[in-house]
Amino acid sequence: MPEKHLSTQFDSELSAVSTRVMEMGGLVESQIHQAIFALSQFSVEVANQVSATEPRVNTMEVDIDRELSSIIARRQPTARDLRLLIAISKTTANLERVGDEAAKIARMVRSIIESGGPRSLPANELRVAGDMASGLLRKALDAFARLDTTAAVAILKEDDLIDEEFNGFVRKLITYMMEDPRMISPSLDLLFLAKALERIGDHAKNIAEFIIYVVKGADVRHTSMEQIESVLK
Repeated sequence: MPEKHLSTQFDSELSAVSTRVMEMGGLVESQIHQAIFALSQFSVEVANQVSATEPRVNTMEVDIDRELSSIIARRQPTARDLRLLIAISKTTANLERVGDEAAKIARMVRSIIESGGPRSLPANELRVAGDMASGLLRKALDAFARLDTTAAVAILKEDDLIDEEFNGFVRKLITYMMEDPRMISPSLDLLFLAKALERIGDHAKNIAEFIIYVVKGADVRHTSMEQIESVLK
């Protein structure tokens, strides 16, 4: 991830903290996969595994932030180096929130199972959105490791596909609720789950935006794709 510096120790510290971020990302990806599996198989056991992982994710965020603070205090980085450390901190915060979304899904799965909710609703279709969100997060982390702005732009565009998937699923749930009022409550549960997956895509998008911030020094949040592409020229 980092460029070479005159200080070999600084390079070593950046490499170590970057490795920790990737480890945290892998753990969070695993949470997402488990949460979706728990939903598709109505498995309380797997849902519990997702919840059990949450404290570990939280601890990793705190540890990485502590290390970043130490590096900044000791090295007093400037310009791109400082932007990189700030971006790493924000990336770990977004990963922690992705873990929160996975834990929310797990809790909702347990609630649906315990309430004896109907299994005729299109819960399995959420696996598509789950795979898309998890895949986008993986791409964002890979791009961040390389500080690849071209890949970052592709990720920003791909997030729109997850939004479209979410909107299509919402329309389907509305149809279910209109046809059978008894489906309103369980449909709202699935809507909650779909929104959690859509938020995971948003966090992957945030990480992609941090890449552009590091490389170009530009904050592209709330910026049109045309403006972003102009910044990268």
